[in-house]
Amino acid sequence: MKRIAVFTSGGDAPGMNAAIRAVVRGGLHHGVEIFGIIRGYNGMIKGDIIPLNSQSVSNIIQRGGTILKSARSKEFMTPEGRKKGYDQLKSHGIEGLVAIGGNGTFTGAEIFFNEFQIPTVGAPGTIDNDLFGTDYTIGYDTAVNTALDAIDKIRDTADSHDRIFFIEVMGRDSGYIAVQSGISGGAESILIPEERQTIEDVVRTLKAGFEKKKSSSIVVVAEGDEEGHAAIIAERIKNTIDVPVDIRVTNLGHIQRGGRPSAYDRILASRLGLGALEGLLAGHKNEMAGIVNDQLVYTPFHDTITKKKEINPDLLRLSGILSK
Repeated sequence: MKRIAVFTSGGDAPGMNAAIRAVVRGGLHHGVEIFGIIRGYNGMIKGDIIPLNSQSVSNIIQRGGTILKSARSKEFMTPEGRKKGYDQLKSHGIEGLVAIGGNGTFTGAEIFFNEFQIPTVGAPGTIDNDLFGTDYTIGYDTAVNTALDAIDKIRDTADSHDRIFFIEVMGRDSGYIAVQSGISGGAESILIPEERQTIEDVVRTLKAGFEKKKSSSIVVVAEGDEEGHAAIIAERIKNTIDVPVDIRVTNLGHIQRGGRPSAYDRILASRLGLGALEGLLAGHKNEMAGIVNDQLVYTPFHDTITKKKEINPDLLRLSGILSK
């Protein structure tokens, strides 16, 4: 391959810029021309494709977001849209793709290859850490630390006013952020989609704390918990618990997706960006580069998309013990 394009797609994640930088400078090392596609699959369809060089990625490793922008493309979901994208790539002489994103990004890349044989190797960029085939995804460590910083500050207020705070973190289908930020923030209860925990369970935990003279409590809720969003859960508990206490709700929202990437995310993104590029040059296609047990591995997109990444049960057990 002589020309490869890199793009970011789906939700942004801290560290994406470090991955882009690794692809570009890795390409220079291997004598390959690297192009950037602006705004993911939308940019591919529109031909918004630019050459990248070492200067293009200078001074970006510390920046959050993505210099290549990101977008979700409904047009790329159609055969006509993908044909436009293919024609644009061919007009620029692009022979392969590095896709930085998540499940939706990799699903599109696999369909695209089946139709037009343009190979793609992915780098997992999502704060949710929900992709099978890698221990950690780009942006997850930063998101956890962002959530933890907020939880620590909210606990100060909760303790000052004898309140219960319900804090909602991101994770529509995954409780990874909730579990790690909740454990490290000393949450009394953590609600995640992967584990069934009823309103009654939470009430029992909170009551047990009051009996031990706890004056405040923190409940961390993943946005996809089956009992509902934090506001709904808080209201239900307020109507159930018979202890006079003030209940407040905080939704951390998109603050978790922004900010400077942590040192870990910068290193992880650099390894995965270079790993994706070198995997593509070595003949890999329709695979995601990941880090498992600190080793670079490649997992087929099909497995990454369809297989469930389970939360370590030891973490769930740890959370139950430490909240008592």
